[in-house]
Amino acid sequence: MKCILHGSLRKHFDLFQEVHALFTSSDIEVLAPKILSRVGETDGFVRLASDESKDPRVVELLYLEKLAELGTMGFSYYLNPQGVLGTSASYELAIDQLTNTRTLFMRPLQDLPVYLPQNSVWKPKELVQYVLENQSCPLPFIPQDEESTHNLLQKLILPGSIIAVGGIIVDYSPKRYRGRQEREILLVKTHKWGGRFSIVGGKVKRNEQLSDALLREVKEETGLDIGIEESICTFDQIKNSGYYLGDAHQVFTDNVVVAQRRKIILNEEAEEYQWVPPMVALRELPLEPNARKTIEVYRERHLRTA
Repeated sequence: MKCILHGSLRKHFDLFQEVHALFTSSDIEVLAPKILSRVGETDGFVRLASDESKDPRVVELLYLEKLAELGTMGFSYYLNPQGVLGTSASYELAIDQLTNTRTLFMRPLQDLPVYLPQNSVWKPKELVQYVLENQSCPLPFIPQDEESTHNLLQKLILPGSIIAVGGIIVDYSPKRYRGRQEREILLVKTHKWGGRFSIVGGKVKRNEQLSDALLREVKEETGLDIGIEESICTFDQIKNSGYYLGDAHQVFTDNVVVAQRRKIILNEEAEEYQWVPPMVALRELPLEPNARKTIEVYRERHLRTA
């Protein structure tokens, strides 16, 4: 789970430190601000040791750049203990809303005519408790009498698609297989899929080639250098999967890839991994629906036996 903290560092620096420590100790990664060590102030803007520039405009743009790293499970949290936002935080809120980023607040907003869905106000400790119990941030609740207002906001959201690449990683290590025995594939159990197993992959970055994104994701998540053989399937998100996001266009494009070794170095995204024959995976493992679809296609069209 990832988040970004917003608010006035000048007015609420101690509160930022407190919430930063609380979230971090509860496995909520704070992408920004990264290091809360105050080194100065420029034109009313607090400068931190982690800031890459002394120019407040550059600092703000680099801060907003972190929004792209939140992913569909992440959120922005606004520290507004008096119910008001400063100029910079108000600007950041506008960007959040236009990019459809989930926004949560410490207190109800009092100084801006901003529409917020219900279930958007959470005290830090209550929010942490919810995330620990549900492994997700609180979802917006839209009462029936607010649907027209909510739809007005949805029309303002900047259009875009989420493209994710995945790989059926096939074992081509020196491991010996019997004749006609299925070569094993690599599956990982991930936090983002609620403890279910999935294939390795992730979102394509802006201006990134699909092949480059797949090589990067596999390297980051497993430590493997792989060879990409072919595209296996491309499909929209599955509506009845339990992970469907109705306000985002998600496309999955998956490939068959080969690995020459079986030693895996997992990053923080995964809990465990297994090398397993595809048929065994389909029959015995709890698979997230998108991975199950891809593995089924793989067995039907591109089965690799020893």
